[in-house]
Amino acid sequence: MNSLVTPVEREAQARASDKHARATIEDQLPADMEDLVTDEKSFGIRMIDTLEGRSKASLLINKMYSWRGYSGTHKLSDDPNRITLSASNQGEVVGTLTLGIDSEIGIMADEIFKPEVDAYRAKGARVCEITKLAFDSEGTKEQMASLFHLAVMYARDLHNCTHIFIEINPRHRRFYETMLGFQRLGELRTNPRVDAPAYLLVVDLDFVTREVQRVGGKGAAAAAAERSFYAMFYSPREEQGILQRLKNIQ
Repeated sequence: MNSLVTPVEREAQARASDKHARATIEDQLPADMEDLVTDEKSFGIRMIDTLEGRSKASLLINKMYSWRGYSGTHKLSDDPNRITLSASNQGEVVGTLTLGIDSEIGIMADEIFKPEVDAYRAKGARVCEITKLAFDSEGTKEQMASLFHLAVMYARDLHNCTHIFIEINPRHRRFYETMLGFQRLGELRTNPRVDAPAYLLVVDLDFVTREVQRVGGKGAAAAAAERSFYAMFYSPREEQGILQRLKNIQ
């Protein structure tokens, strides 16, 4: 399993007077340290590439999907065009998402939203999608923000994607539109994979980049004030340190 070690120095750092308080992992932590610190709690963020890791993430997905009333059994596969990230707390997986990169077989959103996705392809967009997003009650907003930001880095910086799509239940639409800047495409349809209604949303990664540069790393208070979840992403400096580590392990 590839393990990614990154710092999340949120509001505590913003309050610190030391000009080095927002240093990256390379400045502060041993290179082999597996945990990162956020809000005085430790959790790990890693890319899953083992059967055991995929099994643990699949269990969480099925648990949370069942709780939401979604149908079907959901299993993560070993697909080179899909990158699964997980957040763990004291060894237990508390959150996961999968980034799907467009290929000759397309992305999962093509199943019911192919005309909308094709319209972006026709304009030269390099598309990808976030699927199988699940967080249990032990997960935090900081962990969710970290997973999203890492997915952005994999998509934008390692796979040259320009737009991220996501299929979401109507009850979650306002969060994605208001706090993450996603835009709705098309009408409400039924997603047969979970037998539930779904909207297709898209966000331009240029917009995400600008938001991270503007508010990244400022923390939960800024996220509420700015109406932007990107304030809970890594800071621009942290992002650069993480990107260097990602490129080194590719």
